[in-house]
Amino acid sequence: MSENKNTNDSLNKGLDKAKEVMDNITEKSSNLAGEAGEHLVDIVEDVKEKVEEIISDESIQKAKEKANELTNEAKEVLEDITEKASEVAGEASEHLADFAEDAKEEFQETKTKTKSFFQRLFGKK
Repeated sequence: MSENKNTNDSLNKGLDKAKEVMDNITEKSSNLAGEAGEHLVDIVEDVKEKVEEIISDESIQKAKEKANELTNEAKEVLEDITEKASEVAGEASEHLADFAEDAKEEFQETKTKTKSFFQRLFGKK
């Protein structure tokens, strides 16, 4: 019986040692898993920040491109407006010159008719 008792004690000690080793392994695994989780969270946050920077940079670049497009369009519109304004001013200038000439002729004709009217009215020639 003593041999059975020694065997049982040895088995119990072996089981206790195995249990202790398993507890240590479980504890170490838990610690490693926790650390890995923390590192994974840090990595995910870093990736998120980088993606946000890239998206932000792309958004800024797109905004710059759109602003350049709008600026170019505005320049073209301004050039068209300037050209049309020059044309209108040229036409207005021509019409004004014609109007001034017509007004001068009308004034001379009115002056002549008025002079003639007063001369006939007062009997002078």
